[in-house]
Amino acid sequence: MAFTGDESDPISLATGSQWTANYRNASPNSTNAHFFGYKKLNSILKQDGCIGIRAYYALDDQGQKQLILVGVDANEKDLSAGIILDRSFPCPPYCGGGGGLGG
Repeated sequence: MAFTGDESDPISLATGSQWTANYRNASPNSTNAHFFGYKKLNSILKQDGCIGIRAYYALDDQGQKQLILVGVDANEKDLSAGIILDRSFPCPPYCGGGGGLGG
């Protein structure tokens, strides 16, 4: 299979709210989300051959949950010689409230 850049599907707020609540209930006192600024996301997407972003689950050296983002090409390969992001802003504490997904 080759990626086209049109992968994934939208879900309703109700479904997203239920799924994130399921996670929070199963993982109390855990990181619930990560924020990445659009400028950093665009820096990945603007790389030659990039048609999307892959998110890897990770634990940092302090055992805290992280997401590692990397661009991906049409052949499903990570653009690992390019921009790789972390240093996101975890929720909590950077949650902002509202929106329906954070509880």
